[in-house]
Amino acid sequence: MPKRILQGTVVSDKNDQTVTVLVERRFTHPVMKKTVRMTKKYRAHDPENTFKTGDTVRIEECAPVSKSKRWAVVTATA
Repeated sequence: MPKRILQGTVVSDKNDQTVTVLVERRFTHPVMKKTVRMTKKYRAHDPENTFKTGDTVRIEECAPVSKSKRWAVVTATA
């Protein structure tokens, strides 16, 4: 099964080796036929503490690193 890759913005880098990434998805509401924006925060593993708040990054599913971390930062996007 392929690993999911999401793109989002780092909103917190306060914890050691962890960043919080805000991912936004857009979809058409099934009844209202209006475009809806929904956001969700993911905690991702960043072993070298290279990413800072405001960076746009790609995260990928991985094996659980801790209680709340199931994603790892792959690369920064421009």
